[in-house]
Amino acid sequence: MKPHLPSVAARTISPRAAARLRVGLLAFTLLAAAAAAQTPPLYSRWINYTPANGFPRGEVYCVAIAGPRVWAGTEHGLALIENGRLRKVFTRADGLAAYAIMSLAVDPNTGDLWIGGLGGLSRYSAGKFINYTVLSSGLANDLVYSVAVRGKYVWAATAAGVSRLNTWTHSWRIFSVVGKPSAPFEEPWAYALAIGPKKAYIGLWGGGVVVYDLRRKTWRPYLDPDGAPEIVLYRNQGLISNMVSSLTHGAESNAFWAGTYFGLSGYDGARWHNYMRQDSGLASNFINGVALQGRRVWAATQRGLSEFDPGARVWVTYRPANWRALDAGKAARPQRGEILITGPGGHPRRLETATSLAHNYILNLAFQGNDIWVATAAGLSHGFAAPARRILYAHPNRVHRHPARAAYARQTRH
Repeated sequence: MKPHLPSVAARTISPRAAARLRVGLLAFTLLAAAAAAQTPPLYSRWINYTPANGFPRGEVYCVAIAGPRVWAGTEHGLALIENGRLRKVFTRADGLAAYAIMSLAVDPNTGDLWIGGLGGLSRYSAGKFINYTVLSSGLANDLVYSVAVRGKYVWAATAAGVSRLNTWTHSWRIFSVVGKPSAPFEEPWAYALAIGPKKAYIGLWGGGVVVYDLRRKTWRPYLDPDGAPEIVLYRNQGLISNMVSSLTHGAESNAFWAGTYFGLSGYDGARWHNYMRQDSGLASNFINGVALQGRRVWAATQRGLSEFDPGARVWVTYRPANWRALDAGKAARPQRGEILITGPGGHPRRLETATSLAHNYILNLAFQGNDIWVATAAGLSHGFAAPARRILYAHPNRVHRHPARAAYARQTRH
């Protein structure tokens, strides 16, 4: 004979126990919802390359990946990291044209590294540098802010327009406000490049985004409709600002993202999608670099590294926990790390990690498989991904700004 078990309705539960049960169920529901939404991996472990381990001091402007090699452009030369070790730092004494390296691009066909910086354009091939300057080539200007490679062409965004080198014929073409044919640039100062299979996307400082159709040889400019960076009349009215600092594009579509100094803009070929710190999980409106990882867009900002999944409408931001002290110059190095997860409801969840990015001022990033390399104002950071569920469950006591999760963390300790 089976023992008699009282029904749930017959049991008596104290109000305090009932409240704990409701909190626990809510916390479990939140975790399950995060898993169901396929929360992307989180970067909870960081290794930093700074002067403490031989890396050049100062800002890191860019990073590029070539198999096991990681190239980093700094204000004091070009650093090479291989298999986690700093191998060499190249400077002008080694043959580089520039002293500060602003942009890097790896040719996928030849493996050559193209280097743009303050002093000209360089090609690193077979262990040697080949330099291109205004006096020795068709480069429009020796201040090269962005470089990109597509097929036989190398593109360079300079302070006097965009130069394109045909590596097969060694001929040059310049796109700018002067010359023939001229380009519809509001400003000659080209600051960003993203070259797709069909279109070239050019970001101008103060001149918005100009798209060049490679087959039809036609131009289409995109400008801030209100013309004033401090005013946004309608949220998705068009490009959020003409001060474009960086660009990235979808590999198989006409979509592109533009990082500006006043927010993030995305264009899907039909509609604009704009995001600012005030109405999203974006860490800062001041964006130095953007990158795509699948459907997720990353923004390198002055207050951290932000990741956005448009499908799930989830933001994740990484930065040092003491970022305010670092930003104000009151701290020499980061202490712990901080992860902010902001869902559609707009309420961020905060995690702390034992390691952190080298600084909160982020300039650029690149991916090496699931790993991420981040250029910061105080060194290069290497981030290692871990499943989001593992981190959320492993650190319930470090989750803040969410009463249900904090209460759940407290009750599980007893």
